[in-house]
Amino acid sequence: MSQTTKLVVCALAITLFAGVASAQSPLLVDYFANAGSGPDGTLRITNTGSSGGHLCADIYVYDQYQELSECCSCLVTPNGLRTLSVDTDLTKDPLTGVKLATGSIRIISAAPVNGSCPLPTIGKVTPAAGIESWTTHIQNASSITETASQGSSLSAGEQQALTNACYAVSLVGSGSGICSCGTGD
Repeated sequence: MSQTTKLVVCALAITLFAGVASAQSPLLVDYFANAGSGPDGTLRITNTGSSGGHLCADIYVYDQYQELSECCSCLVTPNGLRTLSVDTDLTKDPLTGVKLATGSIRIISAAPVNGSCPLPTIGKVTPAAGIESWTTHIQNASSITETASQGSSLSAGEQQALTNACYAVSLVGSGSGICSCGTGD
């Protein structure tokens, strides 16, 4: 292989991998720890504008036993910023009545339904990449970190499981289990 051919192949590979690395995923995952024990953690969500319009951040909050505790859907406009409190927006009204200290967060970036973001329900969530998020993590009273939420692949099975679980919360929760959308945007 000639030197020129090697350079072209390397340049092509770098271009392809750069495109893969920058591709947005419609599913973001994160965690929270030490909720309600001191400083409040935050979840910050923005719409990158790459979709060309408004997006919904469909949020699912799980306890340490992988049971859905709260869910909600929050409108995020292009270049908007929404800030949610872990203590008052994501863990204040758990389905079981037991406040969470630790757990995980799943966010599906989805297209609005008729211009709004209703609670995620079966067959009504259309993933649309464009949401990015960051979470502050309360490691202990004197150690707080912030990291970007991690993109993950979203299978049809996981999407269905998330939306089915949120729909079930809306049916049996009597108003509990529905998180709130914080401030901003």
